[in-house]
Amino acid sequence: MGTGFDSQPDQTTLLEREPSKTKPPPMFTVVLLNDDFTPMEFVVLVLEKFFSKGREQATQIMLKVHHEGRGVCGVYPRDIARTKIDQVSRFSRQNQHPLQCIMEEA
Repeated sequence: MGTGFDSQPDQTTLLEREPSKTKPPPMFTVVLLNDDFTPMEFVVLVLEKFFSKGREQATQIMLKVHHEGRGVCGVYPRDIARTKIDQVSRFSRQNQHPLQCIMEEA
């Protein structure tokens, strides 16, 4: 009995991709800045919540912010870095803390 389908396997043509001539997008380092008012525990919470850091790593970054004035949260493409900064700024304001988050080209 015929099914009406061709019994030959699919003949799919694969095209090789030419190497891309464009360079990757610039990456940006997201940095938290120290202030004299934001509680250390809040900084740890921000690092856990918005940068997916574990408690120990978040605490280490918070101590770096506290002792050196700044701490790196991560390196991201521009749009993601901007979104994270906006989230941190909004969350900090909602909790009445002056915590500042900036980005610098990596």
